[in-house]
Amino acid sequence: MAARVVLDELKVRRGTPSLVAPARATPRESVALSDIDNQPVMWFYSTVIHLYRGDPSKGLVDPAVAVRAALAEALVHYYPLAGRLREEAGRRLVVDCAGQGVMFVEADADIAIDDLGDVRYPPFPRSEEFIYDDRVYRAPPHGVPLVLAAIINQPLLYVQVTRLKCGGFTVCHQSAHCISDATGLAQFWKAVGELARGARAPSVPPVWAREIFNARQQPLPSFPHDEYREPADGCDGDRIASTPPRDMARVQFSFGPGAIAALRSRVAPGAASASRFDLVAACVWRSRTAALGYAPGDEVRLMMAVNARGRRMDVFGREIPAGYYGNAFAFTVARCVAGELCGRDLGYAVGLITAAKTRVTYEYMRSVADMMVLEGRPVIARKRTFGVSDLSHAGFDEAEFGWGKPVYSGVTMDAYRGATFFIRGKNEEGEDETFVDIYLPADCMERYRKEVLALTTKLEPLMEKASSAPLALRARY
Repeated sequence: MAARVVLDELKVRRGTPSLVAPARATPRESVALSDIDNQPVMWFYSTVIHLYRGDPSKGLVDPAVAVRAALAEALVHYYPLAGRLREEAGRRLVVDCAGQGVMFVEADADIAIDDLGDVRYPPFPRSEEFIYDDRVYRAPPHGVPLVLAAIINQPLLYVQVTRLKCGGFTVCHQSAHCISDATGLAQFWKAVGELARGARAPSVPPVWAREIFNARQQPLPSFPHDEYREPADGCDGDRIASTPPRDMARVQFSFGPGAIAALRSRVAPGAASASRFDLVAACVWRSRTAALGYAPGDEVRLMMAVNARGRRMDVFGREIPAGYYGNAFAFTVARCVAGELCGRDLGYAVGLITAAKTRVTYEYMRSVADMMVLEGRPVIARKRTFGVSDLSHAGFDEAEFGWGKPVYSGVTMDAYRGATFFIRGKNEEGEDETFVDIYLPADCMERYRKEVLALTTKLEPLMEKASSAPLALRARY
């Protein structure tokens, strides 16, 4: 309760914002985004925060000064991040690189790290105080279209470094999603950390090469791309879209070794190699669908973001160069009718998910790029679609500025525009767990909880408690 009172009274004193330009001269040129970068779903600023403890050995070193200096050095290597977006004919986006700079502000907060409580998973407490400026264009609520004009001719990166009274600090940044995905952004901030610790150059040289994800000269989509088509089943309505925010509740589960073992026991031996993501996604998708009470004939979907990096050449069809920091993922959907999803065993859902992921090859991504050009950059489908994004391996925790590993490093919010993040962490026993936090109409929460419990009954729950959010549940296994 004491920590809650401290957070309620938190006051952050910000300095005067200023531009940080590259530390040395950089090329003056215009570079184009790819057709995978330039999708309406990317037209906003994503927010990530890193939290660090103080280090007495750093003496009087000011973390804000250290981060600012390293940021200027990193922009020499990642100079397009210091540029500005411009729109050309056909909604084509280019970055004009002239060393314009990124926005930076330092601040001080009258709290200590321990006042923040449990910060292993989002949402980050009072995150709005650690963010540069609430007027920066971030993802609007579910169902509200993104506006391209809001990111044109604006800084591509906003940074706030906040010193805490205990000697710790936060680094919070907002970046234009159309420039980098989570992995690319983590790569940049790893480089900033390396330079802050004395490196002469980033360990991984950045690669622009956006042309590898452009549409072909003669665009010809080779896949149907259901992820951009609303269900054509003739069924009306989507419970999520029709529920006002005030009637939504947050439901949290952490899937530890016991829950994963229980889920794995529910799939056929042939699916025993299913990944942790596949198992958790199948459980949550099925449980959510049952809780929302869709009719048996309603088409329901699970949308996933599949990363192209690290894929085998003989499977994916092309090698993505090391150091590529653009958007290198594609959306794909697993789809079926609600009656099939909830009426068959968990292995059925796992099979749909693995098949959808396997579809994402280089040819698939070129097909997406072709469709973007031919169809005027359509938006992704939302109706009866549950979006998930796995941030477990993004690498945000590799940003080290000389104060050791971050206490927390990741997104500030637990969901964006109806999508849910999967985040890997450690439970109280030091075991791996996957944290999943979703929003549902409040009257669906208890049914969702029961469905998840029914699929993870191999072990009795170790802990079950109410979270700090109203009408929310947190359970651990």
